[in-house]
Amino acid sequence: MTNRELLRSGRDALLKLHKSLLDHERAIYEGINGPQTPGRFLQILLEDADFAWLRKFSTLIVEIDELFAQKDGISDEAIEANIAALRSLIAMEDEDEAFRAKYMSGLQKDLDAAAHQGDLRALLFGG
Repeated sequence: MTNRELLRSGRDALLKLHKSLLDHERAIYEGINGPQTPGRFLQILLEDADFAWLRKFSTLIVEIDELFAQKDGISDEAIEANIAALRSLIAMEDEDEAFRAKYMSGLQKDLDAAAHQGDLRALLFGG
């Protein structure tokens, strides 16, 4: 698999992981605050500090999407930098302890998220 293919597959796997974590967090939020419309929940995601940790996933997904959307080609360095960013995120190398705590909690409480995390780790780190 080329690095370009690895990045594309990693992006797709990250999207699945993000969706699982997001669905889990939404269920908790709506259990406390009642049902939210999609538009209202999007606003909460973008503005509420409790959801800031999930924005690290969505930001990286958008950055990778923008990289692949470039019309003038993609440098090997840009691909490698984004693979490194994916690996760092999945390995929870972020110094933000609140991020790591929420990420770990999400993985422990949601089996789908844990499975997607495992798939992504296997893809990015081999085995």
